[in-house]
Amino acid sequence: MPGAIVAGLATATSSSNTVYQLNFSDQAMAELKKLPKAVQLGLMDAMSMIHPDELTRGTEHMGRLSREGKTFYRLRAGEFRIYFETTGESLFMHYILHQHSLADF
Repeated sequence: MPGAIVAGLATATSSSNTVYQLNFSDQAMAELKKLPKAVQLGLMDAMSMIHPDELTRGTEHMGRLSREGKTFYRLRAGEFRIYFETTGESLFMHYILHQHSLADF
């Protein structure tokens, strides 16, 4: 089931049938659990729609930044910013932050 959260893991199927495993840091999972169900579902939907091309070229909602030699991505989803990195077919969600909490981590 795309977008289902199970003990910090979820799967996401993009429109090109690329399936990503979503992993969540403790911070990201705690933040997600604090939100109303409708907001949780919206964020999961946004994460499940990540397409490999967006990671390569970026979009108005997807950006890329480097920190300490690692490449991170920032997904803008409504009032939230999701910071993650990729490892093969896995996306590791490091932070879920309200849009006004930090410019970048």
